[in-house]
Amino acid sequence: MSGPNPFGNADQPDNSNNSNNSDNRDHRDGAGRPEGFEGAGRSDAAASARIPTPRSSVEDTGRPLPDHVPAPPVLEHRVLKSLLGAWALAACSAEESVAVEEHLGDCGPCAEEALRLRDAVGLLHSEESLDLDPMLRSRVLEGCLTRRPPRIPVPEWATPYDAETARLDALLQDFGDSEWHAPVRLRWYEGDDRVSRKTTVAGVLTHLMSVDGLVAVALGLDDPLFGVAPEERRTPESRTETFWKASHFPPTRAVRGPWREQSHAVIRTVSFAADPSGSTGRTRSSGQLAVPYGDFTLPLRDSMLDRAFECWVHAEDIAEAVDYPYEPPSPRHLYRMIDLAARLLPDSLAGRRRAGLAAPARGLVAAGAPGRTLRLEVEGAGGGEWLISLDSPGAVGSAEREVAHVALDGVEFCRLAAGHITPEEAAAGQDGDREAIHDVLYATASLSRM
Repeated sequence: MSGPNPFGNADQPDNSNNSNNSDNRDHRDGAGRPEGFEGAGRSDAAASARIPTPRSSVEDTGRPLPDHVPAPPVLEHRVLKSLLGAWALAACSAEESVAVEEHLGDCGPCAEEALRLRDAVGLLHSEESLDLDPMLRSRVLEGCLTRRPPRIPVPEWATPYDAETARLDALLQDFGDSEWHAPVRLRWYEGDDRVSRKTTVAGVLTHLMSVDGLVAVALGLDDPLFGVAPEERRTPESRTETFWKASHFPPTRAVRGPWREQSHAVIRTVSFAADPSGSTGRTRSSGQLAVPYGDFTLPLRDSMLDRAFECWVHAEDIAEAVDYPYEPPSPRHLYRMIDLAARLLPDSLAGRRRAGLAAPARGLVAAGAPGRTLRLEVEGAGGGEWLISLDSPGAVGSAEREVAHVALDGVEFCRLAAGHITPEEAAAGQDGDREAIHDVLYATASLSRM
């Protein structure tokens, strides 16, 4: 970036047009300052700290270049030996470096000492990973936004989706053909049974794009399954299977572009819809827009959390397939995902009870009344406590009617909700009604789907 010299002012002499300096030489005193420089009334310390004007190059004068390089200074052995440490740290002047290096060719003991010093300097620099810090993007964005707030901000309930899609996109950036075709096994629960489906990294991305399409359609955007019969694009499972069957060839790296465009379009649209000053004129109640999933419906704000959760889970599947480390979401985003799962547990428990997979209700109460309760304690980053109603989705969890207590790690709870581990593997601490604990843990696993 070009601009005015930050040190240029009235008290700095300009020698570019000095008629008294016919040979364009820059005469300086012993302190390295131009002769006649008074510092405009400053102290000698302030004047010496001032950066001098750049020296003019002999190449700019039109005069012939010197025919030979000046010989290095002649220094005594003891002086050259004392410079070895500075030479190893690259702290010598050019002339001193030449003198030291010429001396090393003639003096064996100094050459050995120089090698030892160079090796020691190498130990001072710790090895650093070539991978970028996964939080770098978040820190840069946070720094930018604190200085200049965005005109159309991303709603708080959509930021986890924005962050997780960006992290997955960064993971995919340098994938080669072998990584895109690496095998991945999707896992989830159907009833009490664990099921799985084999695909590839590219296949996982088409699955995410197909299910994200449910949010896109609810927002009025294009459906990636345009042209497919409506009954075949109602549920996440049917949409994914239809998309895979419609592909004449296995998905490749080409799916990354459409997936990115769709995720960016979703973020832009919810940002305009949620901002009162946006061109759509909508209010923040747009977060309550219904997003149908076939068998159930979620409000838009919860649907965006659901899509962020699945993006993280499948990004871990992809990272595992290519043997690459992948960190959990930030604590505040992880908390929102856990909170959504905890709020869905009473409905999941009621659905399992209707299917005969959970124990019958022991005490139905009116909607809004306190009922039997399990205390879910989630530990670690993003953790907290939730009171889960056991007998009716309309009942209110109550500490006075607590019959059981379960404690789990936050990431383990999410992996249970994703169907990646069994309830027996996830339970870290249990106390109270064993039947209620069993039902809630399996209801958590039942939240998973393809």
